[in-house]
Amino acid sequence: MSILERFVDERFLAHRRQSTAVAGQVAMVLAMSLFLWRHYADHVWSWDLFAVGLAFAAVKLGMMAWRLTHD
Repeated sequence: MSILERFVDERFLAHRRQSTAVAGQVAMVLAMSLFLWRHYADHVWSWDLFAVGLAFAAVKLGMMAWRLTHD
């Protein structure tokens, strides 16, 4: 048994996976909210924020589909 196995167990890894998923969703919502805010408030299309939000959504949906087909 290594030293790392004493401190890292399945509960820790599950918590880390769940918190990372929530952080990704929050980042996607924040990027899309900033995109919409800049459009409505400043009348500027901020395509970089749209690309970041779209990338987060695509990765999240892609991983969900992969896990559904490979579990």
